[in-house]
Amino acid sequence: MSELRFDGRVAVVTGAGRGIGRGYAALLAERGAQVVVNDLGSSKSGVGADDGPARSVVDEIVAAGGVAISDANDVSTEAGASAIVDAAIGAFGRIDIVVNNAGIIRWADLPEADLAGLQSTLDVHLIGSFNVSRAAWPHMVAQQYGRIVMTTSTGMLGLPGNLAYAAAKAGLVGLARNMRLSGAKHGITTNLIAPVAYTRMGGAPSADPSPADAPPLMAPTMVAPMVAYLCHEDCPVSGEIYVAGGGRFSRLFIASTNGYVQTDGQPTPEDIAAHWAEINDETAYSVPMDLPAWAAEHLRHMT
Repeated sequence: MSELRFDGRVAVVTGAGRGIGRGYAALLAERGAQVVVNDLGSSKSGVGADDGPARSVVDEIVAAGGVAISDANDVSTEAGASAIVDAAIGAFGRIDIVVNNAGIIRWADLPEADLAGLQSTLDVHLIGSFNVSRAAWPHMVAQQYGRIVMTTSTGMLGLPGNLAYAAAKAGLVGLARNMRLSGAKHGITTNLIAPVAYTRMGGAPSADPSPADAPPLMAPTMVAPMVAYLCHEDCPVSGEIYVAGGGRFSRLFIASTNGYVQTDGQPTPEDIAAHWAEINDETAYSVPMDLPAWAAEHLRHMT
């Protein structure tokens, strides 16, 4: 297989000043992309700002022979997101790739979790990803091409103290699935990555761990190959979730069991209880691509 390259492509990677975002930006640049390295430079809880991390990654890319510029705008605001995309257009004349990686984490569960913590987390992960994608969208439509990668997390499956983060990451799945439909006629794909790596948000004890400190298979760079493929013109899918890290790459999907069907009269709660095992039986299941596909499967016994 020939090397997958990004010559002539322009990529924006948010949250690229550290960890996995740094790995994405470096690999895309190494493969020929011109990269906007965006990072507000806040703490992992979203406090403060520092343009140093983004500039440091750009320095690394340029020293390795790549092309990149830094950006420290805030994805959680419309103005910040527009400025990020404008930086790409101003410096490189186009935008082909958006990797929405910026994120924060605030640990709390009910009843301690509050609205402010939930809102700030949604603002960065969900609203921020929407803002940057929306700002890039008209440019991608005009060129009839684009690759967008959202950062979800297996944390959406549930983890103690992870309420706001889980809610934001689950919301991104719905956002991406609908963007798949909007982008299909314009050559724009939207997929999701659920990374597993040793980072400051992923369990590392240091506030800014060095990539060299990570166990080899848990290094942030181990996630980057999957993201690069999702960003490439050869990637054949849209609306899918992929997990990467620890040396394993896999697909994560939403499925529906065959369940229990009753068409003879009004079902009762007792019917549900009596058929509970059948309703939950995972022996056979379907993986719907969208709501109409799910509805067609769910209601197939009525046709």
